[in-house]
Amino acid sequence: MGIKETAFYEGGPHIGDLILNILLGFTVICLPLTVGAVVRALWLRYRITDRRISVMGGWQGRDRTDIIYAEVVKIVKVSRGIGLWGDIVVTLRDKSRLEMRALPRYREIYDYIAQKAADKTGLSLEAIKS
Repeated sequence: MGIKETAFYEGGPHIGDLILNILLGFTVICLPLTVGAVVRALWLRYRITDRRISVMGGWQGRDRTDIIYAEVVKIVKVSRGIGLWGDIVVTLRDKSRLEMRALPRYREIYDYIAQKAADKTGLSLEAIKS
């Protein structure tokens, strides 16, 4: 039996991302953005726990990426949709990046991930949030 994890956030992208991109889809130029938002809404799921970050996505949600907080060296957030949702980019020790798009409660999630990473790596909170 494994160690129990406590979920901080489980869910998909913010519904506002889908609504905004559908409205933009009425202009033919923004149609690729609309398709991307629909695919995210259908198959992208995030699970952020006290032990790891899991992102399930890809075609029909078949791809899964898990990272542990000990690998995180930097985290950056970007507001979207007038601050109602946002993107978070997590940089790992091996310089790879994990992008999480259209997260609701992204400010809380950003602070949570930064605190967990600081606790696990020994880096300061300021260094991780740089």
